[in-house]
Amino acid sequence: MSHNDTIVAQATPPGRGGVGILRISGLKARDVAQAVLGKLPKPRYADYLPFNDVDGTPLDQGIALWFPGPNSFTGEDVLELQGHGGPVILDLLLKRILTLPGLRIARPGEFSERAFLNDKLDLAQAEAIADLIDASSEQAARSALNSLQGAFSARVNHLVEALTHLRIYVEAAIDFPDEEIDFLSDGKIEAQPERGDGRSRRRPR
Repeated sequence: MSHNDTIVAQATPPGRGGVGILRISGLKARDVAQAVLGKLPKPRYADYLPFNDVDGTPLDQGIALWFPGPNSFTGEDVLELQGHGGPVILDLLLKRILTLPGLRIARPGEFSERAFLNDKLDLAQAEAIADLIDASSEQAARSALNSLQGAFSARVNHLVEALTHLRIYVEAAIDFPDEEIDFLSDGKIEAQPERGDGRSRRRPR
């Protein structure tokens, strides 16, 4: 399947509920808005509108949210339709959207995948979404949320930066032995990892 396709999926759990959400991402999201809503909503504003069938009769009414790319979760144009959570209503609306050319049902996790491919999330953050959804305890949920907000990635990036500086320093000491640098006993060697990550500790003496 191509990542250039426009995808649609139900964002709320299947079954009966007060609210049901359909999410569309891709180049054709704009066409969905024009066809189903009759207009393109103002970006990042909640607009209360009817959701229309092919013949123009309303299937439902609810809130439409328009997020033009790249300022969206996936980095693409994203349309979110928040209607009533009845399975029949959502199924009718989904079928209506799929009558438009160039749209298909999203694969599981494909919205997060597109966010990763468009540099909206790194791999750790993308995996943290699934961890947060599947969390079975408060501690697991908080840990996943920290990763989603970039805390884990920031620690890794700082450590990588510190190790890169350390490698450069060691390579310089090896390449220029006449300078008589005792790089193993130099305080810079021990300080670099600690600056990269607050949890690092100096090696024992």
